[in-house]
Amino acid sequence: MPRYFFNTRIGNEVISDPEGEELRSPDRAWEVARAMILELLKIEGMEDLMRAVLEVTDDEGEIVLEFPFAEAILDETETPADDADIPVTKH
Repeated sequence: MPRYFFNTRIGNEVISDPEGEELRSPDRAWEVARAMILELLKIEGMEDLMRAVLEVTDDEGEIVLEFPFAEAILDETETPADDADIPVTKH
């Protein structure tokens, strides 16, 4: 299975995910990224993170997904009922 890394970019600062997570597909990486963002917003608060972006990269360091934190909030009303089952990578 491919390994994806979930790096948080806030302005010029990047908080790297050194371990990553093996996931079956880019679609699953999107689901995990969204769950991670929503969890971080609950913990850290929205004001400081609204300009942050979660950059999902593959094993070679190529960005496969850029997920703005603000976008996760826009989609929050469409949250699947089983979101609680999605593991959230912490870094």
